[in-house]
Amino acid sequence: MRPKLPIDVSLLRPGMRLAVGLSGGADSVALLRALAARCRELGLVLHAAHLHHGLRGEEADGDLAFARALADQLGLTFHEAKVDAGATAKENNETIEEAARRLRYNWFRQLMASGKVEAVATAHTRDDQAETVLAKFLRGAWTEGLSGIHPVIEYPEGRILRPMLSTTRAEVEAYLNTLGQGWREDSSNRHLTITRNRIRHELLPLLESWNPQLREHLAQMATLARDEEAWWTTELARLAPQLLLTGRPVRGGGRASGNGLALDIIRMAALTPALQRRLLRFVADKLGVAIDFPSTEALRILALTGRAGQKLELTQGLHAERSARELRLAILPTALACKAGMELAAEYTVAIPGEVAAPAYGLRLRIERMGASTNIVSSEERPPTAGIATLRNWKPGDRVRQRYSSAPRKVKEVLERLKVTGSSRALWPVLELDGRIVWMQGVEVEPEPGIRILTSSLDASLGSAS
Repeated sequence: MRPKLPIDVSLLRPGMRLAVGLSGGADSVALLRALAARCRELGLVLHAAHLHHGLRGEEADGDLAFARALADQLGLTFHEAKVDAGATAKENNETIEEAARRLRYNWFRQLMASGKVEAVATAHTRDDQAETVLAKFLRGAWTEGLSGIHPVIEYPEGRILRPMLSTTRAEVEAYLNTLGQGWREDSSNRHLTITRNRIRHELLPLLESWNPQLREHLAQMATLARDEEAWWTTELARLAPQLLLTGRPVRGGGRASGNGLALDIIRMAALTPALQRRLLRFVADKLGVAIDFPSTEALRILALTGRAGQKLELTQGLHAERSARELRLAILPTALACKAGMELAAEYTVAIPGEVAAPAYGLRLRIERMGASTNIVSSEERPPTAGIATLRNWKPGDRVRQRYSSAPRKVKEVLERLKVTGSSRALWPVLELDGRIVWMQGVEVEPEPGIRILTSSLDASLGSAS
């Protein structure tokens, strides 16, 4: 009896021109062999597609030769291309894994846009799903992040399909061994400097010693999160128009057009916290900003318990203002001006101790001297901290040491991890002291001994310390 690999054929349809993303690894080889064996039954026009990432030298060349030979053995049309993921990663200041994935999916889209295929199948398994969900949980993902790898991704050019998300890696290898089919091993999959590999080889096995069914449970969590996210999308489309307002109110009724959106806080207060958070994130997303949990909670507290006239400045240039009936959200004028290409960078000097108002950044900053016990002390009790700090816009090459980090990181990388877009990060303030970045907006920086830094918006009292 011919062996069968469990795959989700509901994603396929007769007549579909489908390319399998064939890396040469066990998962993709198994998917290609399984679909080739059922090609006539399913009515597929099957292709194979391999992207050489320009990494791992002769080993990657061997992967390409293997994939080409397998496609030829199965009588399939073979598509190939080569990119330089290493150079792309360096150019865009991203990890090689991020660059490789982006290049791979861009090529899949180009392949579909060419009309040669209408969909591409990738061989993500249940194990991949479990690793993805766990990785996103560790990064602090929202519910939609825990949905992990989706069975279908829709692009204008076509669809990416994942028919093996219920298939385990053990089933893949058993299937290939039954066929006597070999595969290629990627040596980089053993490098523990890569987060996914550490999760695969260290963290998941450790957690499975507590719960042997962990991978299955993580995959189930992804399904639940994905279905709930689909429900939220529908619910928000229904609810948001009832609470969302554009522009600003004017005397005598009506609203004036302008930058920003507002929420009716009277009606918002009647909603559950889950709906409140979703609405706030929905509005921020409409303005092009992705906000994290602390920012969402800060907005929620401002809406529910704040006073009229109270304001809040958040990451990516997002500005919030509370009125008697509304919570208004907008992108700061400085960020909008940056979008228009205006140069607004400015520098301010701050004595220690001292205070400065910085209109270009919409904030007020004060530096206080601290004693060893972290209590504020007078200049008579200890010598003043030497130097004058400079509040300025960040620039290429700046590095900052985040709290609890082992080494300084490039400010550019930190902004990218915060998902600060180009329009906002063009004007992002940092405080420099003796050549070191000792404060950065929206970032918990390793404390500088002997000083405390307080910030606030220009029209609010100082109260944010670092």
